[in-house]
Amino acid sequence: MVVKEVHDLGYSITEIDEAALLESLLSVSPKELLLNNPYFIPTILAGFALVVGLFMLFTKTHNSYIAYVFVIGILLGLILPAKNGFTTLIKVKQLDMNALMTIAVLGAMYIGQLEEALVVVFLFAAGNFLQIYTFDKTRLSIRSLIENTPKEATVISPDGLISKLVQDLAINDVVVVKPGEIIPIDGTVLSGASSINQAPITGESIPVFKETGSTVYAGTANEYGSLEIRVDKLSTDTTLSKIIIMVEEAQDQKATSQQLIDKFASVYTPIVIFLALMVAVIPIYLLNQPKDLWLYQAFAVLLVACPCALIISTPVSIVSAIGNAAKNGVLIKGGIYLEELGKIKAIAFDKTGTLTEGKPRVTDLHPLNISPTRLIELSALMESRSEHPIAKAIMEYNDYKLNFRDIIDNFIAVPGKGAKATINGERHYIGSPRFITENNLDLSAVQGVIDSYSEEGKTVIALANEAEILGIIAIADSLRDESLATIKSLKTSGIDHVIMLTGDNYKVAQNIANHIAADNFAAELLPEEKAQKMSELITEYNGVAMVGDGINDAPALATATVGIAMGGAGTGAAIETSDITLMSDNLGKLPFAIKLSRKTVRTIKQNITISLLIKTFILLLVIPGLLTMWLAVIADVGTSMLVTLNGMRLLYVKD
Repeated sequence: MVVKEVHDLGYSITEIDEAALLESLLSVSPKELLLNNPYFIPTILAGFALVVGLFMLFTKTHNSYIAYVFVIGILLGLILPAKNGFTTLIKVKQLDMNALMTIAVLGAMYIGQLEEALVVVFLFAAGNFLQIYTFDKTRLSIRSLIENTPKEATVISPDGLISKLVQDLAINDVVVVKPGEIIPIDGTVLSGASSINQAPITGESIPVFKETGSTVYAGTANEYGSLEIRVDKLSTDTTLSKIIIMVEEAQDQKATSQQLIDKFASVYTPIVIFLALMVAVIPIYLLNQPKDLWLYQAFAVLLVACPCALIISTPVSIVSAIGNAAKNGVLIKGGIYLEELGKIKAIAFDKTGTLTEGKPRVTDLHPLNISPTRLIELSALMESRSEHPIAKAIMEYNDYKLNFRDIIDNFIAVPGKGAKATINGERHYIGSPRFITENNLDLSAVQGVIDSYSEEGKTVIALANEAEILGIIAIADSLRDESLATIKSLKTSGIDHVIMLTGDNYKVAQNIANHIAADNFAAELLPEEKAQKMSELITEYNGVAMVGDGINDAPALATATVGIAMGGAGTGAAIETSDITLMSDNLGKLPFAIKLSRKTVRTIKQNITISLLIKTFILLLVIPGLLTMWLAVIADVGTSMLVTLNGMRLLYVKD
């Protein structure tokens, strides 16, 4: 259906896969951007004819040929808009700006205004050329994400090191990336260590240290170490490829304001056509005014009817903002989400993995009758046999250098409670206070400490032997370093309500909510309950953004006015399921996204206002009979360029 309608409009359509899209974005040179512009040749031809004709007119040479020069220039410059306008009129039954301009130019020729008709044709072609060229350059802003990615990679093979096209790399191939080179593929480091500049993917300004087992991404820069990397994804499946394709698709999605403008333009154009008819009919046939004067005014009104500035006022802003966001590690799926984010006054956050690191860490040690080092040594020794996240937190606690010189045996894990084992022949217990009590050990001496840690929302682990309590360890999911600063920044920027939604217990949630100065929170929520809570918040605040991990919070993200997933680098699910994705595992990008979206909304409003005011002013010139064709076209082209340049400013909004 779509293909047929495109063919009916006189255009060709070609199916293009993701690989071809990436190649096409890379292959277009600035020169090709110029030559492929459909208005390049008409602009050159009309401009040349105009210069020659005006030269002949002012020098009074070959006067008998001046009319031919003007007519030839008009026809050469008019072919493309006339063809497009006629096709749209026949196939879609609509008069577009091409048809209106064609009618106006033919009318000017009819009343003998050849030089002015040629000026109109030239200005129209030049204006369209500049608009398309500027728009294409803006759309290709994402090219910077991929233009430095190497086309070849050095691969380890049985015959030694060989060069291989990146598109021919297979899963499990091992590539070598030297210092200073760009990583060609998504993969896992098998050997070596280095700092990697991940700015093209995550927007992080500080390089990230990578070592054996670390994940790396295509398009990122290896700074100083030589790396051997196992290929985990084909070239068309890399995170970078997904980013580029998603951004390109996002730029084609219309924002709400753009949809409204398109509807408005469809009504606006017929109204102005009717106005042009009245300008011709009333003065000439009812007021006995000069025919040529008011026909001329009517044709000028038709030129004013071209709603091009109004139509491009929104998309150029959306495209610029989405391209800028992508370069800064924020993927926005379409103009509608960018626009909605700019209107949001309330944001809900998941807790675990979003506001917090999602990783339990030892926060406090309270030893009794032993040193802190010995407390963590014995605890880590017992937990070394366990796979529980709390055990891992104790094992990874590195404030003290551990020395496992003890002998452990008879280890028994008690699921959900703790573990017991013999260390150096003496029975030891580690686990929850309840588990310790169940083994007939008295916690009364440390009950105050336990209660204090529990009130702070921390998980309490006790270590004991057969005779006494050896110490208490407090464990908690630590708040991200940037969480507090992010919340403060959001509130400063105009977010009125910050809400935290979590499945964690009430005390833990309350502690985190108080620490970040959240306006409200809800705890002990199941995924479906989060979605229900989100629906209630949307009703209460007239739109709420939700920030989560993109997978566990999928129902709430889908329910939210705008779903924002963080840590999307390498996570296809996050990119595909969320409306906006923060590629780095860093909340600090959220204020930038909101700032950019709000500037975009303001810019769109500015562009619409500028377009309508200038149109209205020019139309009013018809009342005293001062409206001219060249003034109408210059104003229209000038307005189009003005809103385009205003929209392009969004490319340079800083993080």
